[in-house]
Amino acid sequence: MVIATGSLHATVSGSAGAISMVDALNQALRHELKRDPAVALIGEDIGGKKGGVFLVTKGLAKEFGDDRVESARLDEASLAGYAVGMAIAGIRVIVEFQFAGFSYAGLEQIINHAARMRNRTRGLLSCPMVIRMPYGAGVQSPEHHLESPEAIYAHVPGLRVVIPSTPRRAYGLMLAAIRNNDPVVFLEPTRMYHDKDDVPDDGVALPLDRCVVEREGNDVTLVAWGAMMREARAAAVLLEADGTSVELIDVSTITPLDFDTIYGSVKKTGRAVIVHEAPMNGGYGAEIAARIAEKALFFLNAPIRRVTAPDIIPPYTWRDHKTSMPRTVIPRVEDVVSFVRDVMRFPQDAQILLK
Repeated sequence: MVIATGSLHATVSGSAGAISMVDALNQALRHELKRDPAVALIGEDIGGKKGGVFLVTKGLAKEFGDDRVESARLDEASLAGYAVGMAIAGIRVIVEFQFAGFSYAGLEQIINHAARMRNRTRGLLSCPMVIRMPYGAGVQSPEHHLESPEAIYAHVPGLRVVIPSTPRRAYGLMLAAIRNNDPVVFLEPTRMYHDKDDVPDDGVALPLDRCVVEREGNDVTLVAWGAMMREARAAAVLLEADGTSVELIDVSTITPLDFDTIYGSVKKTGRAVIVHEAPMNGGYGAEIAARIAEKALFFLNAPIRRVTAPDIIPPYTWRDHKTSMPRTVIPRVEDVVSFVRDVMRFPQDAQILLK
């Protein structure tokens, strides 16, 4: 099933010729390595035969050489600093951290140098680097492999934070991120790595800093990003069958946030439900909710609701072996449906304020 909005597509199941998000990212990296000799990759285990933990860079070192696709030691602080130096020297560098939970060791270089370089030098230097990292729950791994740190990076002025939710968007947004002249944190939802879509290798970048209205509706605005778009899409279909018209928005670029698109939708529907798999406390959904409350309060017909993971460290063990999605970590489709139904019942049922 493909839902189209202009030239952007969301795929639930791809056609026979579709490729995975892993392959779409590999395709984008290969395209830019061919197109621009200033592009280079550096990361943990990305060279040689392996091509990274999830094989996103498979075959690129053989095709372009170890000087442009370089494996680095397992030292995120040094890797981030090395990449900053490459970027300010004019190399468009794409860095791969094995998992988002490992990236915290590189925060000093990312926050204090990469994000501030243009401002610090008053525009004399820029830092065209992309920091790739798999993120999110839904795979059976220890807790550092399951982090959703988008709110941490979104809080840093000077960084863009991009999260694709389909293979086609992964391809187009990766091209845009590489061609951008400032640092981009590119979070790749591991749970969607094997989702498939038709992705032409046409070199066409998708715009950064834009939300995507993936499904138009009139009753409620449902906002999500990354892997939670899977649950949001399924919930929108179920709710539509019940007569609830859902407008579904994929945030896509977390920061800078395209709030105008969200504002326009909430102004039309009068209700907003925000879904993310990071913990609720300090999650990016709170930022979106605050902006809606500040700018669109008088258009609201019900309280803003957030559907999130609880405020816990992702568990090491999984209780649901069938779906690999424990109830304690990832909001389920039925959770999203329940919260939307709650806001639709307000104010007749004001008990939702206590939920």
